[in-house]
Amino acid sequence: MRKLKVIKKKNSGRDSQGRVAVRHQGGQHKRYLRTIDFKRDKIGLLGKVVAVEYDPNRTSDIALIQYMDGEKRYILMPQDLKIGDTVISGSDVDIKVGNALPLEKIPVGTFVHNVEITPGRGGQIGRGAGSAITIQAKEKGYVHLKLPSGEVRRIRSDGFATIGQVGNIDLKNEVIGKAGRKRNMGIRPTVRGVAQNPRSHPHGGGEGRSGIGMKSPKTFAGRKAVGKTRNKNKYSNKYIISRRKK
Repeated sequence: MRKLKVIKKKNSGRDSQGRVAVRHQGGQHKRYLRTIDFKRDKIGLLGKVVAVEYDPNRTSDIALIQYMDGEKRYILMPQDLKIGDTVISGSDVDIKVGNALPLEKIPVGTFVHNVEITPGRGGQIGRGAGSAITIQAKEKGYVHLKLPSGEVRRIRSDGFATIGQVGNIDLKNEVIGKAGRKRNMGIRPTVRGVAQNPRSHPHGGGEGRSGIGMKSPKTFAGRKAVGKTRNKNKYSNKYIISRRKK
């Protein structure tokens, strides 16, 4: 049986040369990385929920599933799934919370999560706490999905999805409470550029409370922080029916 937990390696935002590549990271509490079954490829094998566990690496809880062949796997914990319930994957399984089946077999109007963009690759969208993706329509070879952001996009109908909404929907009401907890989460303080000295940031220096001067706003590395800074041709929009931003 494969190990379900391994110690998560820290890199504190450093790249392979040891330089800071991502700021404001480092010093988090020791964590175990849980291997989550996003593919749900135990086709036709009944599994039983034997435990519900906290996972520090994601916003939702995880459920430990024991399958009939003795193997145990973690899955994302859907809302209303309880210890003792059973789950199964396949093309002709019941439309029941926790079950995984192809999008083409799921009725219009059903809430799903952990949806595959590329069939066989494993779920890539709808994995955060409280996520619920609605199946709006079906066309030849594709399904129209309304994402939590409000975007409507086409996904291949032979990809798998899990029935139900991801649990821990009250996460948005959670209060961090103190700075120490933020440090345990691996998030270091964010200092404004104008509050730094001129060696540390392009906005730094000056007597008293001074602005950034006549120049345009810069990142910590001196690159422009306003205007179009990304290649707009990088991604294709051909599968997006309705953008989340009108």
